[in-house]
Parts: sequence; C-alpha cells; structure tokens
Amino acid sequence: MHVRTIQTSRLLLRPWSPEDADFLFDMESRWDVKRYIGAAPAVMTNRSEALASIERRRALNHPVYGIWAIELLSERVLVGNLLLKPIPLSVDDSHSPTEDVEIGWHLHPDYWGHGYASEAGYAGLSHAFGAALPRVLAVTAPGNVASQKVCCRLGMRHLGQTDTYYNATHEVYEARRAEWRRGHLHLDSDLHT
Repeated sequence: MHVRTIQTSRLLLRPWSPEDADFLFDMESRWDVKRYIGAAPAVMTNRSEALASIERRRALNHPVYGIWAIELLSERVLVGNLLLKPIPLSVDDSHSPTEDVEIGWHLHPDYWGHGYASEAGYAGLSHAFGAALPRVLAVTAPGNVASQKVCCRLGMRHLGQTDTYYNATHEVYEARRAEWRRGHLHLDSDLHT
C-alpha cells in the first residue's frame, strides 16, 4: 500500500485498517454525516458495509491519492476521514476522462467544531501540492455550509455551481499549486475553530 501517513500538530492521517470498522460504521450510519454525500445519500446499515468500504479505501494504491483515517494524536481515537482522489464524472459524462482531483472530509459529529477538518484539509492540500498536482477541487452539496466554510478557511476560491460530478449539483472550490507556492493560499488564522 502506497498511502503515506501524514502528521499535523494534532492529527495523524493514516491508512484505514479493518480494526477501524466499528468507528466507520458508527460515523457513516448517521444521517447528519451522510446527508450531503452523493446524489442519493444513504447511511451504512451494518458493520459488513464498513469492512467492505475499508477494503475499497485500502485498494486505492497510489503515491499521491488516498483516503485517510483521521486520528486525534492526543487521545489516539479516530475523528473522521480525509480523501484526495480523482473526481468521478456524472454518469452521462462517464466516457470522458477527468484529471480533476478532489479533496474532501467527513467527521464524526462528536468531533465537529474543533478545526479538525480544516487541519486535515490543509495537510491534504500540502501533500497534493508537494506532489506537484496543479490544482485540487472541493465539491460540496449546496446546503453543506460547514464544508464550504472549511474551503474558505483553507483559502480555496469559490468557482460556482456545477453538475459535472457525482450526478448532482455542487458548489465547487479550487486551490491551485501556483498560488499555494507563492503564498497566496494560506490557512485562515481561525484554523482551530
């Protein structure tokens, strides 16, 4: 497996393991976590779905892309999920290749409001641009104001709405490597809120 471990001051981003299934099932069986994910959001209904999801996450064998478990270093507990991967096009456009890469985060509600999504997102963007990706997008459901605020904290630029991905309408945010390298993208000082 090529998914590398990334550490911040408070978080460890690491590959998912089968031992994480109980946490993943608990997080993704909650409507408040899943309601903005995909064109037809659905919660997990049993632990075997979590195990299958972990196997799919672990199968993403790439030196840059990944789906990481977010672990709180101080307590050694999982708080959520960070992904950096190519964005699937909507079904009608599936024959067209895409070079677009997305970053996204899903956190357990017990850990909302502590800045973990912003901190993990910043680490993910640093990893992406350190690997020379030219740009990274975040696609959020129009009603997902919390994730849109994280995008703004990360210095991502709002590009508007599109229905290009996931067979649904999304708000799209963009970060570009050139701006990151020039220091034009930076983490808002409100990181930990």
